[in-house]
Amino acid sequence: MEAAMGFMDKLKNRLQMGKGRAKEETGRQTRDPYLEAEGRGDRAAGGAKQVGEHAKDAAKNVKKAFGR
Repeated sequence: MEAAMGFMDKLKNRLQMGKGRAKEETGRQTRDPYLEAEGRGDRAAGGAKQVGEHAKDAAKNVKKAFGR
């Protein structure tokens, strides 16, 4: 169950990053700086969450390695 939650969280983060890329590109194409900035923000938020998920995975792996 816990592994599925981690997978779903990672998937959501990747989707948020993809949505951010799309917004950013659309903002560039339509010369809308606000949409472009919003897209950059979405990408950054998704990336930060993704880093957090990787850190949790690393902590779990260390915990398993030491058998605690």
